[in-house]
Amino acid sequence: MSNRANPGGYPLGAVDRAAEPRDNVAVVRTLLSAGWVLAALGCYGPWIAHPTAALTLSGVDLGEFVKFLPDVVDGSLKVIRQSFYLPPFAVVVSVALLIGSQQLRFPWYLRALGLILAIPVSLQLLPPAWSPSTLLTAEFRLQTLALALSWLVLAGFWLLGQLPSLLTGAVSAVLSLAAIVLPAWQFLTVKPAIDEVYLVPPAIGWGFPVCMIGLAFMAAGSVTLALRALRGRTRSSSL
Repeated sequence: MSNRANPGGYPLGAVDRAAEPRDNVAVVRTLLSAGWVLAALGCYGPWIAHPTAALTLSGVDLGEFVKFLPDVVDGSLKVIRQSFYLPPFAVVVSVALLIGSQQLRFPWYLRALGLILAIPVSLQLLPPAWSPSTLLTAEFRLQTLALALSWLVLAGFWLLGQLPSLLTGAVSAVLSLAAIVLPAWQFLTVKPAIDEVYLVPPAIGWGFPVCMIGLAFMAAGSVTLALRALRGRTRSSSL
């Protein structure tokens, strides 16, 4: 058959790759990398700011501090304190799921750096004062399980990188969004009670918005990756 019948010069049934929309993988990598860094920094940074260092609280500090608020002790204020540990957990699992992705093709040195830095982030799941025996108590059992799961997925990042991007992107997106909604809701719920305890209402520290922005970047990158994989699957099924 001549090229007149097939103006593009491609065999019948072939796909003109130049005509397909070109996905910018670098944008997804940038969103995820920035999200991981910002969310991790926000976890370490102050959520409750105070001139006195001992009264400055990070996000994970709140997971312990809220237990001692009078309204929580007397049961008038219901708090899910484990929600404050969701941001570091989401960062670690997202790194494990996506840092080894065949589609994203992170350079080896960024993979190594991301995995190494994810380890201290995972340690934020530990309570401030802990021992092997306390980690197995009912109060901290969920945190211990989350920490063990974090290390397990980090160790298996290479295998997770072989999973479909639609799956890993979707899981990372759901975790990121949950890590935005639940801690923010709980933080705003307990802030009035914290204000009463401090007498002079403390300011919201930079760690809270930075963490939320980082998680939003993570969610955006994860959703973009999942949609990219879904479009690719749709195009393949239409051929």
